Amino acid sequence: MAGTELTGTYITSRGHHAVVKLDNGYNIGVPAASIVCREAAPAVAPVVSPAEQNPDLPDVAIISTGGTIASRIDYRTGAVTSQFSADDILRAIPGLAEIASFRAHQLATILSENMHSGLWQDIARCIYDEIRRGAEGVIVTHGTDTMSYSAAAVSFMLETPVPVIFVGSQRSADRPSSDNVMNALCSAQAAISNLGEVAVVMHASTSDDRCSIHRGTRVRKMHTSRRDAFRSVGIPPIGTVEYPSLEVSLSPSAVLRGSTEPALRDHFDNHVGLVAFYPGMDASAIAAYAGFHGLVISGTGLGHVSADCIRTISGLIRDGTNVVMTSQCLNGRVCDRVYDTGRDLLTAGVIEGEDMLPEAALTKLMWVLGSTDDPDEVKRLMQTNLRGELGRCSPHGL
Repeated sequence: MAGTELTGTYITSRGHHAVVKLDNGYNIGVPAASIVCREAAPAVAPVVSPAEQNPDLPDVAIISTGGTIASRIDYRTGAVTSQFSADDILRAIPGLAEIASFRAHQLATILSENMHSGLWQDIARCIYDEIRRGAEGVIVTHGTDTMSYSAAAVSFMLETPVPVIFVGSQRSADRPSSDNVMNALCSAQAAISNLGEVAVVMHASTSDDRCSIHRGTRVRKMHTSRRDAFRSVGIPPIGTVEYPSLEVSLSPSAVLRGSTEPALRDHFDNHVGLVAFYPGMDASAIAAYAGFHGLVISGTGLGHVSADCIRTISGLIRDGTNVVMTSQCLNGRVCDRVYDTGRDLLTAGVIEGEDMLPEAALTKLMWVLGSTDDPDEVKRLMQTNLRGELGRCSPHGL
């Protein structure tokens, strides 16, 4: 690059080198002595009118919580930051206006690692209000890191007669490889489809050919950065959206539009934890949850922990903590009737989490304990399929 002149935005200096963000969005390091800095003119905020809408199209609400799909590069730091509003998304993706008539709400502008149960409740309440106002579908833009938790939480809180679609993107809107446009268009088409449940819509492959529709209680982010990071676990996706045709296909297992009346039960108990067992784990890691009302354990294999941990778990249960066992394997079913450690867990009072994902079990237990503290009722509800989160049998055996 010797002798090449490049133009970009100065970010910071590190030692004898300066970090410069080029116009294509990438950062480079150059010798500080080789750059010439000029003060940029103060930016003047343009007057922006609301995105144009066609009132004759289906009425869909967009609820923005932030995340990469609602983000730009922050040229002050060079990092990705949530700076888009819901209305910004409509203006940035003109094709949305050809699918539906949208009303946009900016509920939060956070990256999803900052999500919490209070915001889950706010999301569910906002969705419920929009459905009561006549929305024919709802889209929730969300960061991908914890989207499976939020989708599961809303699934339990909300009974919906219309599609409720969580969508995000793996790459920010101003990167050439961004998946935000395709994901947004596919989610909008899913939001006016015949679906009648909470779902996640994201790339089905690394190509721009289709999006998968995943049940909100059966989906997990399975890759840190690939655009097709999301996978249904335990069941196939409940549908697809072809791209660019935007043709929606739903599986026979999908809950259909109008199957239920809207209902909201949004009580949550925050005194619930999630812990992953590992070989050599000190029982004090379990004992740290003393006083919690619930604990989900991600155990090994069929749902196991060490003998030392079992003794501590037994004490927690005697003191009133409801303990649910899930598996780190993700696929398959917890069965604590095969080995001695499993039977000891059942004797201690551990609730088998069947084939629930750990995040689905966590949000379900928080929701169940928000309504009852009776141990027998907690066990009954945790082992009852409410939102497609568990099946009574596994399609490929245990």
